[in-house]
Amino acid sequence: MKFIGGLLLGLLLVPFGVYLYFAGGSAPVATTDSDIPFETFFAHKALNARIKKDMPKNVPIQPTEANYLAGAELYKQGCAVCHGLPLAPKTPIATGMYPRPPLLFEGKGVTDDEPGESYWKIFNGIRLTGMPGFSKSLSETQMWQLALLVANADKLPSSAKTALVTPIAPAANTPPATNAPPATPAPVFPSSVPPPK
Repeated sequence: MKFIGGLLLGLLLVPFGVYLYFAGGSAPVATTDSDIPFETFFAHKALNARIKKDMPKNVPIQPTEANYLAGAELYKQGCAVCHGLPLAPKTPIATGMYPRPPLLFEGKGVTDDEPGESYWKIFNGIRLTGMPGFSKSLSETQMWQLALLVANADKLPSSAKTALVTPIAPAANTPPATNAPPATPAPVFPSSVPPPK
């Protein structure tokens, strides 16, 4: 009987201890903290299992130069701030993130992943990592262009490599930036109301 009582007490103490660990401010929640015990193992296990189950197996677009160039422009606008550009230093955002975002144009990047795996990550994002999902802001074609770009980062045509290191062109009809403060428009009063004195 004492054994069963001790077992039940132990089963109650474990969740209570975990609660105190988190509620008492001991859990590592800052980006500079070390991992929670087993955090990396369980996070990777869960992510890999979900991707393996859900990722698309067929790529609906071809790895053409046009798709690589389109992917390069999208990458510069939405991905480079975290995942870096070829021959460029890490940005302050990438340096301060946790978990550290992989630099996709250094080393192997994600070139050993199937394009469908990268597509899944681009479409869905990854919770609690800073990786957003782009399914509401990019078209399916655009997400595949990005997935093909990073999956083939080690064998891109020179035109795509050049596009990645060329600064983003300003949008059409965008006035050039100036150092002058914007002009404040004068208030408009209805003709029936006299201006204040």
